Parts: sequence; C-alpha cells; structure tokens
Amino acid sequence: MNSMPERKESKVTVFAGKGGVGKTTCAAAAALHFSLLGLKTLAISTDATPSLAHIFEIKAQGKPACVSDNLYFSELGTEEVTQMWDGKFGKDVYQVFASFVDIGYAEFADFIASMLPGLAEEFMVDYIRELQESGSYDRIIWDTAPLGQTLTLLETPALVSQHLRLAPRIYTKMKAGTGTKEPILDIIRRWEALSATDMEFLRRGVDFTIIAIAEALAVNQLDGTLGEMQRYGFKVSRLVINNVVKTADSPFLRQRAAQQQGYLSTIHGKYGHLQVTELPMFPQEVRGIEKIRAMAMELFG
Repeated sequence: MNSMPERKESKVTVFAGKGGVGKTTCAAAAALHFSLLGLKTLAISTDATPSLAHIFEIKAQGKPACVSDNLYFSELGTEEVTQMWDGKFGKDVYQVFASFVDIGYAEFADFIASMLPGLAEEFMVDYIRELQESGSYDRIIWDTAPLGQTLTLLETPALVSQHLRLAPRIYTKMKAGTGTKEPILDIIRRWEALSATDMEFLRRGVDFTIIAIAEALAVNQLDGTLGEMQRYGFKVSRLVINNVVKTADSPFLRQRAAQQQGYLSTIHGKYGHLQVTELPMFPQEVRGIEKIRAMAMELFG
C-alpha cells in the first residue's frame, strides 16, 4: 500500500467560525505572533464586513498596509473581487452564461460579486494560493467568512460539467460567444480544473483553526462545522474557545463561568483529538498592538 506523503507545516492558516465569535481578533493575534518571530506575515480578510483595520487601529494606506515590522494586512472587498474576476477567469465564465442568458458583462460581474459571494470566495482562494506560491510572505493568516457557501460553489463547475455531458449533441456544438471561438465544454473544463486546483490547495496547503464560544448554539454547531471540514478533507488542527470566564469576581461572572464549564467539558470530551485552546474573556475590547499582543500570548503560550 502506498503511503501518502507527509504533510508539511502549512504557511497558510485559515481562521473560520460563525459570526461574532472573535475569529478576526484571533487572526490578528496569530499574525502578530508570527511577525514577532521574525516571519514576514500577511493578515488577509475576505469577510464581507472586514475589521482588521479597526482591530489593528491602523488607517490602511494601500493594500497591503504595513502595521509594524514584518506585519502587513489587507482587506479584500467587492472591488478586488471584480478585478480578480476580470483578470483570472471572469470573462470566460461569462461567455458560458451569456450563451444562455442575454446579459452584459458589467452587469454580470456586479451580479456575481454581490449575489454570489461564495463564487467570489473561489477567486479569493485562487488569489491566496498564488500569493502563497509566490513566496512573498513567510506566513499568511486568512480571516474568512463562514465557508459553507464557498465549499458548495467550489463544486459548481463539476456540477455544470456533469449537466453538459448529459446533452453533448447540443452543447458541444455551441460556441461561447462572440468574444471567443472556444466551445463551452472546453471553458467549463478549464473552470472545473481551476476549482479542483483550489480545492486541493485547501486540502493540502492550508491549516484550519476553528473559533467558537462556550455557549449552547455554538457547541451544537461544532459537529456540523467539523463534519463539513472532514467531508472535504480539510485539516483542522486547532479549536479555540473564545471569551472563557477565568476570573469570576461577581455574581454575574460566577453564573456565566458555571454555565460555560458544562460546555467546555463537552468540547474537551468530544474534540480532544484536536488542540483545544481556551482564550480568557478580556476586560476590555481587544484593539491596538499591545492588547493584541496579550491575546497572542494566551493563544500561543
């Protein structure tokens, strides 16, 4: 039996989780940690409502923006997505849809960026893959929106291709439009190959850190989140439980700590095969380098 090659330590770490659990703050702390080790580090956000600039307390000047020695950050929004769409594969994919729907390219690109955020994420995956392969940074910390839509839409080209194979007599004779003479099936196959490459990058080149909190809904959702990661073959190496009450010096905090203990016991019991880290509840909002540094110390010991 052939053994799989040993998986090297990834240079890309994704911080993922449901909204409001503190994944962006944790991503900022991880980025600062690696930069303090002397590694040129990029914190990059593809969240629809990015907040890295707010957390670092930096007014971004260009992308990427410099925070401190070895530490940079970049927030990618709709404008950058549209540029990636234009430069990478957008016009080809547009030609496919334009064969069925009468729609202009500018209108189609706006629709993709605003109505199909998961497909926009696909191009961000490809962007980060190429950034990692370029060697521009020693570490990339990726703060992403929840990946459910992205994972589903990364499979879209294969599903479209499967559909097209059911009617080869019709589609193989169709051209992609006036902009190209390439048959639709060929464009779909290239799109499918791009998605396959990006999925393999997520499987082999990325470590996932899941951020959660010790509350009923968040704990109940962990099974689904980790199950989805396993289904796609993604490596989840760490589970961070944020806002854990460590100093219960009031009736409210004592009650909160008691509630959390039950959930924490469940988490450690079910997910002990992962590296589980408890982050304490901080008395103040974590903003600025010094407070981020304190969180990094808790995150990495």
